[in-house]
Amino acid sequence: MSYLVAKTKEQVKEALIAAAEKAMAAGDLPQAELPDFTITVPPNREHGDYAVNAAMMWAKAFQSAPRKIAEILLEKADFAGTMIDHAEIAGPGFMNFFLSDSYYAGILMDACDKKEAYGTSRYGEGKRVLVEFVSANPTGPMHIGNARGGALGDCLAAVLEAAGYTVEREFYINDAGNQINKFGLSLDLRYLQLYRDGIEMPEDSYHGEDIIEHAKAFAAIHGDSYVAKSEEERRKALVAFALPKNIEGLKTDLAKYRIHYDTWFKESTLHENGETARMIDLLKQSGYTYEEEGALWFQATAFGCDKDFVLVRANGFPTYVVPDIAYHYNKLVTRGFDKAIDILGADHHGYVPRLKAALTALGIDADRLDAVLMQMVRLVRDGEVIKASKRSGKAITLVTLLDEVPIDAARFFFNLREPNSHFDFDLDLAVNESNSNPVYYVQYAHARICSIFRNLAEDGITPRACTEEELNLLKAPEERELILHIAALTDEIIQAAKTYDPARITHYVTELATKFHKFYAACRVKGIDESLMQARLTLCAVTATVLKNVLTLMKIGAPEKM
Repeated sequence: MSYLVAKTKEQVKEALIAAAEKAMAAGDLPQAELPDFTITVPPNREHGDYAVNAAMMWAKAFQSAPRKIAEILLEKADFAGTMIDHAEIAGPGFMNFFLSDSYYAGILMDACDKKEAYGTSRYGEGKRVLVEFVSANPTGPMHIGNARGGALGDCLAAVLEAAGYTVEREFYINDAGNQINKFGLSLDLRYLQLYRDGIEMPEDSYHGEDIIEHAKAFAAIHGDSYVAKSEEERRKALVAFALPKNIEGLKTDLAKYRIHYDTWFKESTLHENGETARMIDLLKQSGYTYEEEGALWFQATAFGCDKDFVLVRANGFPTYVVPDIAYHYNKLVTRGFDKAIDILGADHHGYVPRLKAALTALGIDADRLDAVLMQMVRLVRDGEVIKASKRSGKAITLVTLLDEVPIDAARFFFNLREPNSHFDFDLDLAVNESNSNPVYYVQYAHARICSIFRNLAEDGITPRACTEEELNLLKAPEERELILHIAALTDEIIQAAKTYDPARITHYVTELATKFHKFYAACRVKGIDESLMQARLTLCAVTATVLKNVLTLMKIGAPEKM
């Protein structure tokens, strides 16, 4: 939370503890240890700025009714020199605290001072966090799930940075294993089809147009020179030709989506440098492996998993989980990140405990690995679920989606819901330029504020810095609601970082736009007392700053005109 918010909450806490100690010293309350209590924001601001349950929590210690305790506390409390104006008792003993004008003025002055840094904090203490997201199979184009994972992972990384962590973004390239073998098979058969008749594609091979295009491009360079070569040599050459093009395509498509990674980590490096084989040796040394029917198993049930799993098949080949263990060992041990966060599909719910079990066996604190499981997305048009692109008749990919939907809307919409919730992406709404479109609604609030300042400039009115006394004039309910929401930004970012839920800041900025529109409808800015006008202009300017700060965090534009 912001310094002023934290300071004010601390003042409330200190005032109540001091009042209790004074009451105990005077004999009004018996001597007792004081349990902790909570300070919350009431849903209805008419009930104060903070609601405190101290009297309820202390009832047992003082062996008295909460309301009686609350009356004694408020009688003894001294709010001099604090941001507290007064407090009232509600119901059976809740205490509602009302803050002073200087608190509201202080929030605006703090935001004016910090500008684009407003909302950031040092909560994360610079701890190193690696966020791995998308990591789409490089054998084909990215799908809608990758689009959601991209927006979610990139925004989560930005939220963690704003909360004071040192963050790196990473894409894990699965350039080894069964998928690449299938990729090589598919390319091989499409290449041979160019020169031989009767070659069929197996049902479980890749049938996409991209495979055909790669085979033709390879043939345009090499002709039929690889037809007579061995299957192994031909497939190796085809993969070496096509895979880098696919990876480069992934980079291009993600850059269009405003996603840039610090590292593109290849799975193949783990095999080449011996890390995959080393993991097998280390797991054997841990004492949690055994052999059965020629295969090497890991005893995952010893760590709470529902079943054990195979590390090395009877044919001597490691399963896919071994390089995954090696990869996470590399993250947490070799590169020494304090925390690794994986954005994964919901179908990985059984995979994560197995991975954590293996890390524990290797002596690594498994709590250093966190996974955000992301539910599926359905595309909706005209109220109906669609599975194919109208243009191509095929499944809609990230690229085809961004051809139809503005990038601002795509990134905003994919962060409208918490990751573990199913989400219907309304294609019609995403392109609708009206307030029913949430991203348009938020951007319009920023553009409206910019328009206010342009219109005033045309009339020769220039905003200026306000004194605290002038900012104290902002007493209307709509003004106070807006300021209190602005005050909540830092804490909202911290909570989004703690819960790995960047949808919180999407909700925050949408609510900020709503509160601004309510303020603008209720409070005139022009043609009023000059001091009040300047105070309201300061509130407008701060709101624009906060809107832009949050949208920038999401890599979404904050237009000045719409």
